[in-house]
Amino acid sequence: MSFSSNISFVLHDVARLLRKQFEQRSRASGLTRAQWQVLAYLSLHEGVHQNKLADFIEIMPITLARLLDKIEARGFIERRPNPADRRAWLLYLTPQAHPLLELMRGNGQKTRDEAFAGLSSDERQHLLQTLSLIKSNLLAACAQPAVDREKVHG
Repeated sequence: MSFSSNISFVLHDVARLLRKQFEQRSRASGLTRAQWQVLAYLSLHEGVHQNKLADFIEIMPITLARLLDKIEARGFIERRPNPADRRAWLLYLTPQAHPLLELMRGNGQKTRDEAFAGLSSDERQHLLQTLSLIKSNLLAACAQPAVDREKVHG
């Protein structure tokens, strides 16, 4: 098998190039990819606690805290007290964030359109189903200790 035909390398390269093209298109916003990601997840989970948002994004809470500080300084999010826990804060988008989210969604759609040019709607759907199955398989595999899996299949 040639190096370039290894599915893991191809998937990695596709993901990297999708990110790169999105970043190039979104550069004028002045936000980093990580900041875009925080805004995207927060738009789906407004009112979430910071630690839960860190879990969604799969980053350390302290890393998220630094990102949130920068995004808050730009006026795109606000921290509100949690009525159930005075020590905790809940995260919300500000009205200024919504035009950025629309820009981000448009840039994402343009990037996907470029990436999937030449694929029919059915081919796109099949690709999504296939990748979703691969993701599910890997999530299930990661949930078990590797030693246990190897004993069963070895």
